[in-house]
Amino acid sequence: QVQLVESGGGLVQAGDSLRLSCAASGRTFSSYAMGWFRQAPGKERDFVAALSSGGSTDYADSVKGRFTISRDNAKNTVYLQVNNLKPEDTAVYYCAARRRGTIRVYATAYDYWGQGTQVTVSS
Repeated sequence: QVQLVESGGGLVQAGDSLRLSCAASGRTFSSYAMGWFRQAPGKERDFVAALSSGGSTDYADSVKGRFTISRDNAKNTVYLQVNNLKPEDTAVYYCAARRRGTIRVYATAYDYWGQGTQVTVSS
């Protein structure tokens, strides 16, 4: 069983940056693919970014060039650096872990989820 705990969200202005963190329990973190998803009120949970166990990445078109996913296996932590935030980035951001280390962009492929961290961007 893996537990994921996100942090780093907050209320910011358009153009600001945040770094979201996701701390994972468990001794096999380095073998997991990790993903970030987000869900705005009244909308579905959408893919944001993913990082394979081998270091490959994938991003949603809407965040390419602004968001960067990374991991520190020594700290069992995955990060999402979010720059040049826009009001449309407002959502609850969820961290997810996938036992198989390959990237997937759909939420059902992930086995474990955190509780989410709120990001609110004012214009």
